[in-house]
Amino acid sequence: MHISPSKLTSLIVAAVLGLSAGCASGDSSPEYGTPAAPWDLVIEGGRVVDGTGSAWFYGDVAVVGDRIARVTPVGGLAEAEARERVDARGLVVAPGFIDIQSHSRGAFLDGDGRIVSKVTQGITTEIMGEGSTNAPMNALTLAEASDIVSPELQQLATDFTGRGGFARWLETMQARGASANLGSFVGATTIRTYGMGTAMGRAPQPALDSMTKAVGWAMQEGAFGIASALIYPPGNYADTEELIEISKAMAPHGGLYITHMRSEADQVLEAIDEALRIGREASVPVEIYHLKAAGVRNHYKMPLMIARIDSARAAGQDVQANMYPYTAGGTGLSACMPPEASEGGRLYERLADPDERARIRTEILSPGMKDWENLCELSTPEGVMVLGFEREENQKYVGMRLSEVAAAMETDWVEAAMDLLVSEEQRIGTIFFMMSEENVQLGLAQPWIKFGTDAGGMDPETATGLAHPRGYGTFPRILGRYVREEGVLGLEEAVRKMTSAVATRLSIADRGVLRPGMYAD
Repeated sequence: MHISPSKLTSLIVAAVLGLSAGCASGDSSPEYGTPAAPWDLVIEGGRVVDGTGSAWFYGDVAVVGDRIARVTPVGGLAEAEARERVDARGLVVAPGFIDIQSHSRGAFLDGDGRIVSKVTQGITTEIMGEGSTNAPMNALTLAEASDIVSPELQQLATDFTGRGGFARWLETMQARGASANLGSFVGATTIRTYGMGTAMGRAPQPALDSMTKAVGWAMQEGAFGIASALIYPPGNYADTEELIEISKAMAPHGGLYITHMRSEADQVLEAIDEALRIGREASVPVEIYHLKAAGVRNHYKMPLMIARIDSARAAGQDVQANMYPYTAGGTGLSACMPPEASEGGRLYERLADPDERARIRTEILSPGMKDWENLCELSTPEGVMVLGFEREENQKYVGMRLSEVAAAMETDWVEAAMDLLVSEEQRIGTIFFMMSEENVQLGLAQPWIKFGTDAGGMDPETATGLAHPRGYGTFPRILGRYVREEGVLGLEEAVRKMTSAVATRLSIADRGVLRPGMYAD
């Protein structure tokens, strides 16, 4: 079930999606395929939205094994012999959705590989890799991983070292019985750590050679390209020239540079320019993760960002983007700390040291000193909701705004944030309210936009604590709110962006469209 541009294996998921069907009568599609019987499955009478963006039609779909065998006008398979039939009248039949920004690798590797919250959205393919991946590993990456993964994962990680490690990681997830197809970029943070550990500074040539070699291996073993996350240390220790060099290593393999840019706020236009430069100089396509203008003072920039991308495309550069349909993002509370505080993996140690803590506080409260973006400042303490606590004594703060936590602690928000991080010694999952609804709708309407959850799959029966709703509701929210209720985009266009647009972007040849010969996801 792991997939790549050159390797495709399959999972059959007959997806019948319960959208409200209108009363208009549609013309029928051409009849495809060669008659054969018995079919394993016939889905009949549904409104077929085939993933190409073409107008819907009423039709029947036949499946044999894990492939679509035939698509006909409605009633075309009424008399055909079939082992199973699904009455799809009043429903929509569409290809399985492809999540271009999944974080389900932990669930696939040593958790609940059913990813219930994803498959119940209609997601049948998960694409991972933003920033970090579990491969390739070496001594430097293993040293970093020892502090952030379970002993079970640590043992698994030793199997993902060196050449072949990326393929073994994909194969291990598949062998555990993932309920969706899966694939991944190679994480730029992982590649940085492979060559430099968690040290700051420009990579010397021997480290860069090690990094580019690891990129080449990952590409040969199925990676879609390189995925960077440039607001998080140590990934943001890489400068533009380093990212260009490692991207050049994937260019011969048809790789894509996909990026959580260095800024999504005050320097977002400059960050787009950096991404475009990486693509030009490395001769690779560019994809921007979760396009947004963060912080009220930056909301006016969304049209300028879109114009930047449109201009680059008009000039012949291959650049596209994706997004989730929410005005809040989610990451760790540690994103409110300066990047250099995490050098060497010593963030919590530094926050516990009075002198280091005072220095960090000064940098946080001195905007003119910063060359990084503080998500707490952009959201304001009132717009920061803390969720992901592990220690019992901190459970009383779950779901509170950082301003409320500070009041309860009788301190200011900076001290409250640092106290929580010292207490937990982990990043603390947090929701940041930073975007505008107007900009969300503007982004969704762009023809080069695709969709990603930026979340891992969960099971609501066993999940503990609160989570960003995107892990459960990204695709239903688009179809319900922005298609059916708001009319921001049409049903056919929304489904195209959820299916064939992603498959085409990632050169996945046999998914994303309802057509004979394609996988029946």
